[in-house]
Amino acid sequence: MKDEEKRSLILAYLNAYNSFDIEGMIKLLHADIVFKNIAAGEVNTQTTGREEFRQLAEQSKAFFTSRQQDPSNFNFTGDQVSVDISYQGVLAIDLPNGLKVGETLKLSGRSEFGFKDGLLIAISDYS
Repeated sequence: MKDEEKRSLILAYLNAYNSFDIEGMIKLLHADIVFKNIAAGEVNTQTTGREEFRQLAEQSKAFFTSRQQDPSNFNFTGDQVSVDISYQGVLAIDLPNGLKVGETLKLSGRSEFGFKDGLLIAISDYS
């Protein structure tokens, strides 16, 4: 894939994510997608395959009334792309860390994307 095609695929995925469009996200994923969320250097969530990803996406959808991932600084290296991400979401539930319904969770980090057959084969979110 060309870099611009990778960028377009990432932006389509993020647009679907921001819109809570799970089907829109799934159609961009390779059947063998591996998703990881890494916080403070520890993997706290991992899925393999579209169905596990779908289940996690459905669960996560219930946590927020709105959410937004804003990408910047795309770094292309072979079949990998690293993107700086600013994230904010308005909570739909109380969280164990003390954040309450209606409060805004803000994070910054990066996401790394891998590609196969014109689809996303790997997504790792770091915060």
